[in-house]
Amino acid sequence: MKDSHKVKLNITPTDFIVVLFCLFLSALNIIYIGKINHWKGNLVINILIISYVIFISYKDRKGNSIVWKHFHYWYLVPLILIFFKELYYIIDPIRGVIYDDILIKIDRMIFKTDPTYELYKIANPYLTELLQIAYSTFFFLPIILGVDFILTGKFKELDYSVFIIVYGFILSYIGYILVPAIGPRFTLHNFDSKEIELPGIFLTNFLREVINLGESIPKGAIDPAKFVQRDVFPSGHTQMTLLVMILSIKFKSRMKYFFIVDGILLIFATVYLRYHYVVDLIGGFIFMLLTLWSGKYIYNWWISVSEGFRENSWF
Repeated sequence: MKDSHKVKLNITPTDFIVVLFCLFLSALNIIYIGKINHWKGNLVINILIISYVIFISYKDRKGNSIVWKHFHYWYLVPLILIFFKELYYIIDPIRGVIYDDILIKIDRMIFKTDPTYELYKIANPYLTELLQIAYSTFFFLPIILGVDFILTGKFKELDYSVFIIVYGFILSYIGYILVPAIGPRFTLHNFDSKEIELPGIFLTNFLREVINLGESIPKGAIDPAKFVQRDVFPSGHTQMTLLVMILSIKFKSRMKYFFIVDGILLIFATVYLRYHYVVDLIGGFIFMLLTLWSGKYIYNWWISVSEGFRENSWF
């Protein structure tokens, strides 16, 4: 009879790391309370996220409606964007520095030149159009992978993939805090000349404007480098795209060939379109390995702790 009065929660490994990251961001806001202008709003958002995790973990219990299970999965899509925007109000105030000069030196040490200038030699509008479209698919790739797993009934694979993707995003965000940078389109090139030097065909300019908006750059800003998010190292586009490609192959997604082709184009586009230095891609690759290696242990540890046995630790 005692057990019947207990409040049962279905807190997943993904919920666990989301709550930890909320606490981490909240700690940063409190520690740097004198530097972060929007610290109150950030704390409120973090409290609301934690409250939602508890609420949805309660509603999504065994035997409850499938609707709550979907709410449990899909809250993570806007959450990644919310975290990304909170970092916008945290990184520059607490760091106040960018490390592009170091990233440029590393690229030059490896290649004896600036890779973005070398790739400019092969630039043409059709290639630019193709690569800008591929680059713009980034945020949709994990969603497509998740939908494919749902439609094919691969829910264990979905649970693990969702954890790895969210954990990967969180690690990349920590990388942005440690190594803030803005990228070669601001440092090595003239940001306002991109449409002239790298013109597309139909969609390129529109997609660039959407990406600029997502990067918090106001349209027509006189000094766009002042506004852009410090999100260059590691290359999250490289890290997360590689994770999607690997998970799609590991779990035999029907979309794996699309992810492989689109992913290769997307990663190449990060440098061709001047969003990243090559060293950022190397960082993205290392962070991908770190995500897969440490993520497996965290996932299995939480399953064993929350369910009391290790038989579910099968990844």
